[in-house]
Amino acid sequence: MTNYTELTNFIRRNIDINDEDLKTVLSYFQSVQKHKNEILLPKGKNSQVSYFVIKGCLRLFYLDEEGKDITRYIAFENQFATELVSFITNQPAQEAIQVIENSELLYITHEDFRHLMKIVPVWKDFYSIYLEKAYVNNAKRLISFTTLNASERYKQLFKINPDIVKRLPNKVVASYINISQETLSRIKAKFLLKNEKRETKNT
Repeated sequence: MTNYTELTNFIRRNIDINDEDLKTVLSYFQSVQKHKNEILLPKGKNSQVSYFVIKGCLRLFYLDEEGKDITRYIAFENQFATELVSFITNQPAQEAIQVIENSELLYITHEDFRHLMKIVPVWKDFYSIYLEKAYVNNAKRLISFTTLNASERYKQLFKINPDIVKRLPNKVVASYINISQETLSRIKAKFLLKNEKRETKNT
């Protein structure tokens, strides 16, 4: 039986929705299990699905002009993952969606998402809030690339979202904060050494 508890809590945290409307919204979501490294959306294909992570992790990534893997967004439990530009415009996706950990997901199609906005008025509010948060997160991330050095970006990431550092391979972490794996390894080693010295000093 599909567990909608996490999605229910996520929706209620973002909008004021009555039980009847919530039941309608949940009825349009379907469950699926995906394995590590599966590609849910290849680049160049239209994004027709929005995913909600019950368990596991997804990432959105693309290849730059030099063929370098760039991770733009990472979704853990209780987060949505959608190639929004394609989802909104119905144009071919410029990014791909990949499963990073074995994952349990809920998903809704683009058609059903749009239909919900017609039959459940508050779902428009949910969509607006989702877009606003996506914009803010993207803007903060871009600003960090121009105002913070590699070490500062790592420290900020560890403070804001330590799961990325703790759960994911160095390759993904490095591509997310736009540094090389070698640089990341050096930063992590220094970071660990400082923490060990701090702990020793406090004992």
